[in-house]
Amino acid sequence: MFTESRFTIIAGAGATGLTLARQLSRHGVPFRLVERSTEPFTGSRGKGLQPRTLEVLDDLGLLAGFQAVGGDYPPMLAHLPDGGVHEFRLDEPKTPTTAVPWPNMLMLPQWRTAELLAEGLPIEYGVSVTGFTQTADGVQVTLSTGEIATARYLVAADGGRSTIRKLLDIPFDGNTQEEERLTIADVRLTGLSRDHWHVWPSAHLTLCPLPGTDDFQLTAPPSALPLQELVTAADPSITLTEVRWQSEYRANMRMAARFRSRHVFLTGDAAHVHSPAGGQGLNTGVQDAYNLGWKIATGDPTILDTYEEERLPVAAGVLGITTHLHRKHVDGDEDALRRDDPALRQLTLHYRTSSLTAEHRPAPGAIRAGDRAPDARTDSGRIFDLLRGPHATLLAFHWPTPLPDLGIPAHDATAAAESYDITAPTLLLIRPDNYIGCATHEPSDITAYLKRMPL
Repeated sequence: MFTESRFTIIAGAGATGLTLARQLSRHGVPFRLVERSTEPFTGSRGKGLQPRTLEVLDDLGLLAGFQAVGGDYPPMLAHLPDGGVHEFRLDEPKTPTTAVPWPNMLMLPQWRTAELLAEGLPIEYGVSVTGFTQTADGVQVTLSTGEIATARYLVAADGGRSTIRKLLDIPFDGNTQEEERLTIADVRLTGLSRDHWHVWPSAHLTLCPLPGTDDFQLTAPPSALPLQELVTAADPSITLTEVRWQSEYRANMRMAARFRSRHVFLTGDAAHVHSPAGGQGLNTGVQDAYNLGWKIATGDPTILDTYEEERLPVAAGVLGITTHLHRKHVDGDEDALRRDDPALRQLTLHYRTSSLTAEHRPAPGAIRAGDRAPDARTDSGRIFDLLRGPHATLLAFHWPTPLPDLGIPAHDATAAAESYDITAPTLLLIRPDNYIGCATHEPSDITAYLKRMPL
């Protein structure tokens, strides 16, 4: 049943691969999702979903499920050597607005994120890609089971040590700081409240309560001592009752030189790995998948070319931000834990210079082609409600005549004109990933855009 060349094979069932599977599924694109591990990931590792990722989950119809088990980031509580405490925050909570309904990070452990994304998806555990050969119109993929599967595309979501990237011999530029390591563990304990993210600065130890679980995420410098002894040295009143998962992180900041090789695409950690500082890695992988999924669905070579064009610069920018935050932490800067840079929320990421972007207005306002389409109120509901789904959407502002029939959903969005900084009759074509593809005062520009870039 899996010999049809229209199939896309996704290697890796982490957050990136699962998001891509969700995208392909709703576009009606057949896929196989294979995962090297024999069971789902069980650790916390990444634990924060940025506001832009929450918007992706809303578009996929999944946000309510995440909000039901996730929670807000708690305030930090520093336990000082003199016995005193100091409360502070990584970033002050933001008030929801019409344009940004979910302005704050949602905390939940990575295993829960994967669990929610995986619901209802067919995942082949214990199966990995061991080799492949590209043909004129697809890929012959060899699996660890011995099967050779025919696919139209192969997507590497198989992590920082990606087998697929290595087989492609694509350079993974950057560096690994072997001496900068961190122990991460999911533990259960007694003797500590769950209303703060607890920090012992002198021991470089943190214990963060994970919403929707009885667990705390522990981070500490690597040590030969058992975790209990590390905790006891910081606070003898705390008792670890269970270590549910433990791993060691190495400071690893790298990016692939290319994100595409003909019919093979690199996504997530296979394409870029970051410091955990700023909570960007998992979120950037989700955005990769969100960008790539609808492009695979078109099957259009020109549109597929824009995956690397759009996402490689974004990954480079994110890598720069997270590396800067990491260095501040290593250097012991006073504000090393601050996370108030607006860029971290990923709402300002744009594709203004992409070949898939067409801004025809002589005097565009603050919201331009290539930007994220903000939410707003219209006479028929929220903008996000109109955009939700796998389709492109036409938004018309101050339009004097019946809306043009271009074969895609069209809506009068005049009530949202102020939110979009629009004062003249304007048409915005919103891509399936809810970025503005074309902005114009002329319907012919939309028609030409759809002929050039079939969505």
